[in-house]
Amino acid sequence: MAEIATLARPYAEALFKAAGADAAALKSQVTDLAALAADPLLKQFADNPKVSTDQVFDVIAGIALQQGLSLHAKAGNLLRAVLENGRLSVLPEIAAQFSTLVNAQGGVSDALVESAFPIDAGQLPDVLATLEKRFGRRLNARIEVLPELIGGIRVTVGDEVLDTSVKARLEQMKLSLAS
Repeated sequence: MAEIATLARPYAEALFKAAGADAAALKSQVTDLAALAADPLLKQFADNPKVSTDQVFDVIAGIALQQGLSLHAKAGNLLRAVLENGRLSVLPEIAAQFSTLVNAQGGVSDALVESAFPIDAGQLPDVLATLEKRFGRRLNARIEVLPELIGGIRVTVGDEVLDTSVKARLEQMKLSLAS
C-alpha cells in the first residue's frame, strides 16, 4: 500500500501546485475521475496493449461527459499524464492525496461518521458542531448507517477514531470480563 501512496504523491502535489486557486473546484472532478478509473471493465480496457492512451482518454472523457462532468483542463492533463505513465490504477490514491492537500489548505478534514441509525437532518448540525469541537477543526462529514453498531456513532478523521458505539462498549466489557 505504501508503494501506491509513493507513486501517487508526486501527481497529487503537482496537480495541487498547478491548480492554485482552482484546487477546491478540481477536488470533485478528480474524485469522479478516480471513481471511473476504479471500474474493472475500464481497467481491463486500459490494460489492453492494442489500445492507445488517446483511446483510453477519449473513452474516460466520454463517460465523464455522459455523467455530466465537463473535464477541467488541469484534470484532463492529470488524466493524460497518468495514462501515459501507465498509472491509471493509482488514480484513486492520487485523488485521496489531492483531497487531503485541498482540505489542509482550507483547514478542513474529511470525516466518516458511522451511525447505527440515520441521523435526523435537524440533529446533524449539532452532531457536527460537537465533533468539530472534539477534533479541533472543521469537518467535511460523510454519513454512513451501520446497524451492526447497535447504537451510538463511530467517527474516523484521518488516523483518529472516536468510537462511542454500543458494539465498542460491549467489546470493552467482553475484554474486561475475560481478563
